[in-house]
Amino acid sequence: MTLQQPLARDPQSWLRRAGPEDPVYFFNPITLRETAKRFLTGFPGEVTYAVKANPHDEVLETLAEAGLEAFDVASPIEMALVNRARRSARLHYHNPVRSKSEVAQGRQFGITSWSIDRHSELDKLGDITGAEIAVRLKLPVEGASYDFGRKFGADPETAVELLKTVVTRGGVPSITFHPGTQCHDAGAWEAYIQASADVAKRAGVTLHRLNVGGGFPSHRCDRLPDLQKIFATIAAAKAEAFGGDGPALVCEPGRGMVAEAFQLALQVKAVCDDTIFLNDGIYGGLSEWKDIGASSRVTAVATSGSHSDRMRDFTVFGPTCDSIDTLPETISLPADLKEGDYLLFDGMGAYSTALATRFNGFGDYRIVTLTR
Repeated sequence: MTLQQPLARDPQSWLRRAGPEDPVYFFNPITLRETAKRFLTGFPGEVTYAVKANPHDEVLETLAEAGLEAFDVASPIEMALVNRARRSARLHYHNPVRSKSEVAQGRQFGITSWSIDRHSELDKLGDITGAEIAVRLKLPVEGASYDFGRKFGADPETAVELLKTVVTRGGVPSITFHPGTQCHDAGAWEAYIQASADVAKRAGVTLHRLNVGGGFPSHRCDRLPDLQKIFATIAAAKAEAFGGDGPALVCEPGRGMVAEAFQLALQVKAVCDDTIFLNDGIYGGLSEWKDIGASSRVTAVATSGSHSDRMRDFTVFGPTCDSIDTLPETISLPADLKEGDYLLFDGMGAYSTALATRFNGFGDYRIVTLTR
């Protein structure tokens, strides 16, 4: 269950005053609006938000207020959430595999762009006359924490045939791709854009739009994301690959849009020598740590007084009875950390609440909105 809390100005003061025993997410709508502005003013095309990263009402409403008019959705539930935040929003249904009932519900929500990566899924859409159909391309491109092409995407040869079929059936042809999550290498987008131009040329098709996907990185450790460099690389790569009359660009950031807008506060339940137990772990808000590694952006908050400067490496376990509920690496924390203290994790807005489970009866959390 999610418990909504009053506004707060400072996370550390709020934690000391309130003493919560459940995980707490501090949401900063100002940060989210600023990130949205970076994408809206910096990316050379339409910006959509990948709802899967964080589907909370507060997030969607803030992004709508910030000027986002299009959202990337993966299910009818996400369509309904966006519809509640902004009824006029354009919906891109770019989860390329759907049931027939999901296709029908998508039509009811007025989907403006569909993606496909195989002929069977194109057939499932039925009449596509006048509809934008984005063929999802996959390449063996490195640079991300993990490769989305393992599950979705057509190889270049299949993509050529799909584009031809889309045009034959009266659809509006586009290409979409995803370089993989937490991608710092702008060259991944460059390679995909060049390949997209080649696929379109081989198919004899003029693309309506080119969706360069998500993958925009967030600030997890010491490496700050250079979004402006990625935007500039995308624009230059499109100009070189397509010339002056290339397709309009679209992007669908999730992590890169929302990560920095949340902090996660967890309480220390026990300290045993060089091991600590927290009130949340990999079955909750720290789920991604087992997949893309730890983050160094962790601050210890003493419930009274302050911690010493002496640090110590701790093994960190979550609250469940499962022994795999542990972070993949030790964390350097104050040596005098004690039960009841808190750890404050920065950059936790993406794939945290969205991936949390109710395993062992844990999983309740609060969201506290910051006023600055």
